[in-house]
Amino acid sequence: MVVAFGLFAWHRREVTAGALVLHMNGPTAYPIQDFGPVMKGMVIGGMGIVHVFLAQFAIGGGVLMSYFEWRSARHQDADARLFLDGFFKVLVLASFVLGAMTGVGMWLTSIQISPQTIGQMVATFHWVWAIEWTFFCVEVCCGYVFYRYGAKLGHPDRLRLLVLYSLASYGSLFWINGILSWQLTPGDWILSRSLWDGFFNPSFWPSLLFRTVACLATAGLGAAVVIDTMSLSRERRHTLLRSAIRFLTPMVLMPVLAIWYLWTMPEDSREWVLGGSPAMNLFFIAAVGASLLIALYAMVGLLYKRLYMNGATALLLLALAFGASAGGEFVREGARKPFSIRQVLYSNAIRPDAVARMRREGSVANDPYPLRDGESYPTKQLALGARVYRAQCSVCHTLSGANNVIELTKSWDLDQQRLNIAKLQHTKGFMPPFAGPPSELEALVQMLRWRAAHKPKHWPVSDDPAVMRDLQRMLDEATTLPGSLSQRRPPMGKR
Repeated sequence: MVVAFGLFAWHRREVTAGALVLHMNGPTAYPIQDFGPVMKGMVIGGMGIVHVFLAQFAIGGGVLMSYFEWRSARHQDADARLFLDGFFKVLVLASFVLGAMTGVGMWLTSIQISPQTIGQMVATFHWVWAIEWTFFCVEVCCGYVFYRYGAKLGHPDRLRLLVLYSLASYGSLFWINGILSWQLTPGDWILSRSLWDGFFNPSFWPSLLFRTVACLATAGLGAAVVIDTMSLSRERRHTLLRSAIRFLTPMVLMPVLAIWYLWTMPEDSREWVLGGSPAMNLFFIAAVGASLLIALYAMVGLLYKRLYMNGATALLLLALAFGASAGGEFVREGARKPFSIRQVLYSNAIRPDAVARMRREGSVANDPYPLRDGESYPTKQLALGARVYRAQCSVCHTLSGANNVIELTKSWDLDQQRLNIAKLQHTKGFMPPFAGPPSELEALVQMLRWRAAHKPKHWPVSDDPAVMRDLQRMLDEATTLPGSLSQRRPPMGKR
C-alpha cells in the first residue's frame, strides 16, 4: 500500500491535469492511472506476489500453531509452547500488518489500473467476497484475542482459539481461490452466468490444493527461521526443527498438482506455459523445480539424514520459496493472456464484443481526456496515435520504461509495423486484436516511428487512401477474434 500510495501521490499532478487512460466499452468510461515508465502490470503484480506470499504464511501458520499447541500439551513440551508464542508475534507482524497493507494496496492499484476487471469480479462475486471478508474478520479477531489473552488461557482454550483461527484463515483462502481461478477458467459460467458455475470452475480444486501445499511449506520455512533465533541448545532447536519441517513434505505433490492444474487450463493457455511463451515456460519450470528441491531437501536431508538447518540456510530456502511463489503467480497471471478475464475482458480492458464496433467507430472517438502535460505532437495524427496507445497498449507497455513498445517495434520497417499491428493477435498470440479503424492504426504506427526518431519537430502526415485500403484488408484478414481462436476458425465471411 505504501508503494501504491507513493506512486499515486507522485502522479497526482498528472491526474488532475487529465493524464488519464480511457477505456470505452460501455456506458461508463473509466479513467485509470498513468505510472509513466513503470509498467502497470509490474506495480500490481509485484504487490500481489508479496501479498500472496504473506497470506500463505498466515494460513499455513494457523495450522502449524495448532499443531505445536497440541504437541506442547500432549508431550508436555515447554519448548513447543515457547516457540509458539514467539512464532505468533512474527505472524502478527507479517500477516496482520504487512499483509493487510499490501491487501489494501492491491485494491488501490487494481482500481486505477483496470477498474473494468475488478468491477466485473465484484459484480459477479460480491456475495462470495462478502463471505471471504467474514472469514477474514473472524481470522483477525481470533488472532488479536490470542495475542492479547493467549498467555493467560489454558491449553484447551488456546487450542480451540488457534483451530478457529486456522479454519477461518483457510476459509478465506477457499473463497478467494474460486474468484481468482475463475479469471483463467470461467468454464460453464460463460453461458450460464451461474455464480456456482463460475466459483467451482475447472481449475478450482487443483489451484486450491496447490495453494494449500504452498501455505504449509511457507509456514514450515518461516518456523525454521524463528526456531534458529531461540535461546535454546542446538539439540532442543533441532527437535523443534524436525517438527516444523514436516510441513514441507507435501511439496513433493506439487509436480502432480501442477500437471493437474495445466490439464484444466484452456489449450492455448497451456501452450503458453509449455513453450509458447519462453518467459512463462521458464518461470513455470523454475517454480516447480524450486518447490521439488525444497521438498527433497526437507525429506532426505532433514528428516531422513537428520541434518541440522541453521538460520542462514532457512532464510535461503525461504527466499527460494518466495521465488517459487512469484514464478507460480507470474504463470497464473500470464496464462490468461490475451485476457484479464477469459472471454470476458482483454488484458487492455476492452471487451471482445466491442472490438468490431471499435473497428468501425474508433477506440478513442469519445476520449474526453487531454494527453499528458508537457507532451506536444507536431500533427493531429501523432496526437491521435498517442491516444490510441494509452487506450489499447499502456496497460502492458510503456513508451520509455519497462516493456517499452518503442524498443519492441523499432527494428520493424514501416510495412512490418503496419502488418504486425493490424494482425496483432497473430503476430503474438497473447496480444488482443487491434480495436480500431485504419486511421487509428496508421496514427499509432506513425507515433511509434516519430518517437523512435527522437521526436523531430516536423513529421509528415500519412493519409494515403491506398495505405488505408491495405490496412483495412489486413484488419479484415485478422478478424476480431483472439489469435488462438482465429487460427482454429475460418475468417469471418468464409464460414
